[in-house]
Amino acid sequence: QVQLVESGGGLVQAGSSLRLSCAASGRTFSTYNVGWFRQAPGKERAFVAVISSSGGRTSYSDSVKGRFTISRDNAKNTVYLQMNSLKPEDTADYYCAADRSAVIFTTAQGYDFWGQGTQVTVSS
Repeated sequence: QVQLVESGGGLVQAGSSLRLSCAASGRTFSTYNVGWFRQAPGKERAFVAVISSSGGRTSYSDSVKGRFTISRDNAKNTVYLQMNSLKPEDTADYYCAADRSAVIFTTAQGYDFWGQGTQVTVSS
C-alpha cells in the first residue's frame, strides 16, 4: 500500500504559478503511476495529469496542456505538479492518486490510493 499527502495549494492571482507536491510513503513508490485530479465545487472529479512509474510517460487534460507539468523524483517519493499561467477556472481541490497498473489511467476509477487533497484558489 501507499499513503499520499498533497501540499502546496493556496490562494493566488490569475497568471501566477504554484507547485503542488504529492509525497508518498512506502518503499515501492517507484512502481506506482501517479495521477493528479481536481474537483471544483459542484463538479465531478476531473483528470489533470498522470505520470508513469518511471516518469517516462505523461498525459495531460486539454485544459491544462502547455501550462501544467507533472514530474516525479522517486528518490524522494514525490510527484510534482507545476502549474503556470493559472486561471480562475483552475480553482479546485487537487488530489493525487496512485496505482500499479501497466496502463496509465486518465479516469479516477483506475486508481487505488488517494490523498486528502489540497485547495487551489485562483482569483481574477
